[in-house]
Amino acid sequence: MFRVITPGFSQEFERWTDALNTAKSLQPKCKSLFQDIRILDGEDVVWVYSRSHTYPQFIGAGTYNRLAMLFLQEAMEDSESSDGESTDN
Repeated sequence: MFRVITPGFSQEFERWTDALNTAKSLQPKCKSLFQDIRILDGEDVVWVYSRSHTYPQFIGAGTYNRLAMLFLQEAMEDSESSDGESTDN
């Protein structure tokens, strides 16, 4: 379970891509150097965006690789489900 948090906002997601897309959509609202947007995997912070860094930071050894693989897995599942929908018509 992933959770996106920032001051005034908190939402849980089953999928990494949904959490990531939501966090990215909140970036323009992050105005202060002291405000950040975080994605938690359970209780562990795995992704942080703030104005003090040019790019979002992945937190923890191997986190980027693990989340990249999860992203690819979810994309393949989406592709398979959309293929199934188009053949059902």
